[in-house]
Amino acid sequence: MSQDERYAFIAEWYDTNASLFRRYELLYYPKDGSVEMYDMKNRCRFLNRIKYEDLQFKDLFVGNKITIFSRHLNLVDYGDQYTSRMLGSRKERTLALLKPDVALKLGDVIDMIIRAGFTITKAKMTKVSRAEAIDFYADHQAKPYYNELLEFMTSGPVVAMEILGDDAISRWKNLLGPANSSVARTDAPNSVRACFGTDGIRNVAHGPDSFSSAARELELFFPSSGGRGPANTAKYTHCTCCVIKPHAVKEGLTGKIIKAILDGGFDISALQMFYMDRANAEEFYSIYKGVVAEYAEMVVELCSGPCVALEIRQVDPEKVFRDFCGPSDPEIARFLRPGTLRAIFGKNKIQNAVHCTDLPEDGLLE
Repeated sequence: MSQDERYAFIAEWYDTNASLFRRYELLYYPKDGSVEMYDMKNRCRFLNRIKYEDLQFKDLFVGNKITIFSRHLNLVDYGDQYTSRMLGSRKERTLALLKPDVALKLGDVIDMIIRAGFTITKAKMTKVSRAEAIDFYADHQAKPYYNELLEFMTSGPVVAMEILGDDAISRWKNLLGPANSSVARTDAPNSVRACFGTDGIRNVAHGPDSFSSAARELELFFPSSGGRGPANTAKYTHCTCCVIKPHAVKEGLTGKIIKAILDGGFDISALQMFYMDRANAEEFYSIYKGVVAEYAEMVVELCSGPCVALEIRQVDPEKVFRDFCGPSDPEIARFLRPGTLRAIFGKNKIQNAVHCTDLPEDGLLE
């Protein structure tokens, strides 16, 4: 065994041919970004140590899905006590709840969260019912502003996100700033509420203040029992589909892309983060099979990590979202349509930042 510092994880891969999960020990060496894998059942080496630049150290946390040489792996546990102690002890999950007043600043706030070093592991735009708001704000019942708070939180869509990071609960509270946005502008001028809030209720976002509160509030929006939580906000009319691809999510571009879409005059009426499996990705791209040479690579990219699906509604009928995305090849887009999403955020024809519905009649289906 090499004396280099290394981290160990237990990874699962679903073998579709055998219809069973296979378990591997995954070793990661941060010194040179190399990986090594062992087949746990057969007790043999599965992958010799090799440098793998597509895997980042920040992607290694229990619960994440990663891709190594087109094989999609779920990280289900730490592989040894050292890794658990070094990476697991300070890693926390908390709720970032973006309130109805975030509106056109949604992209800016998500970008602030990402730039602060948090990883968004779940996300969903939802409409909170009065009963759900009462349950969520049970601790605020005696406060004089309670009824106003309930009215506000049920007045429009919210975006709930599970965010992960070292000491995430306290760091997210610090990034939010004081609850009163006016006080935040004085005491914490670079905080989320100072930049985008209005007052003590319309203060853009919420964060739990303890480990138990974070667990309870995450459970309301993302039930571990497999329930759906509050309903999503999709309209399914006059809409088109946009998917922010896994490479763009990994590169921290989600907030910037959402900001560009909103600044472009489009309305985002639904949002959700998904982890696509291969069968779903193949079905989603089925219209390109046998038509586009890159079909197989497109499928691999779409299930290589989390993607963010958006329902886009065109407020101005003159604006066509597909045109706003630009040509599928970013190199061509930069030459012909330099202001488009793919020209700005795309890398190549496979990793071109976003998928958008090609045919108007496919918008609803996608």
